[in-house]
Amino acid sequence: MNLRDLKYLIAIAETGHFGKAAERCFVSQPTLSGQIKKLEDELGVALFERTNRSVAITPMGEAILQHAHRIMEQVDSIQQMARSHSDPLAGPLRLGAIPTISSYLMPLILLPLKSQYPQMRLVLSEEMTDTLLARLHNHEIDAALLATPVEDADLQAIPLYDEPFWLACAQGSELEAKASISRRDLERIDLLLLSDGHCLAEQAMHICRLRSRDNQGEMADLRAASLETLLQLVAAGMGSTLVPALALRGSWGAGSEIAIRKLDMADAYRRVVMVFRKSFPRREAIEMLVKVIQAQLPDSVKKRSLKKIR
Repeated sequence: MNLRDLKYLIAIAETGHFGKAAERCFVSQPTLSGQIKKLEDELGVALFERTNRSVAITPMGEAILQHAHRIMEQVDSIQQMARSHSDPLAGPLRLGAIPTISSYLMPLILLPLKSQYPQMRLVLSEEMTDTLLARLHNHEIDAALLATPVEDADLQAIPLYDEPFWLACAQGSELEAKASISRRDLERIDLLLLSDGHCLAEQAMHICRLRSRDNQGEMADLRAASLETLLQLVAAGMGSTLVPALALRGSWGAGSEIAIRKLDMADAYRRVVMVFRKSFPRREAIEMLVKVIQAQLPDSVKKRSLKKIR
């Protein structure tokens, strides 16, 4: 067994196709197929189930694949250390973030990060929580910005900041006349929510004390895939929604169709965390990114005290 075999294994698992995996690895398909067959003979197990139409990884192959990812990550770390002996921050850092964080936090940190650490190359991806956690476990990203608690023995979470929610309602609505919004006020609104899978929708329901979505009536089909679209519905007078504090900096906030009101309740916030694998070797890069994020946060959010990453 060698590192080349593990690269082939990962490529086939990710592409689901021997030919595409061979192209990715810059070898011929017979060469790649032959090496995988030798690896299976050496291990005494079948790594893939092959048919004329598809390739599926076996349960044992899946277990071995997880180890292969860890090994290749360590190899990449060794190579990175060798290339950046004088600068441990050099090289790419693959960061994922949920859309309702990425759209509003990234504009605050990208230029300061580039200015302070030009050697660090941030590779961004924007997806929902479950997908980001799966990609973390598959070693496809190095860290993720999430807004939900993470209880996983393989992952570590650093609390970054607590972000209050505000109510966005239409100009001219009854809620606009109020200086702040109480829980009782929320019980009477037509609440607009993001589509299923967005943690922001679940958080809004929790704050409004809703156990389930309304699947009947005019509001049942008004579910947006992005916060910006949701705010357009608010501006059109279709209902109200909860908005995280950083989103108030968006261009929509200057419009005349939407009013913003403070929520008068202590639990109306979300905690944003940086999550990464405990086995991830480049801890200093994570620490520097966390410091840049906290240095650029506005007063509209509450920074969490930082502790040394262990």
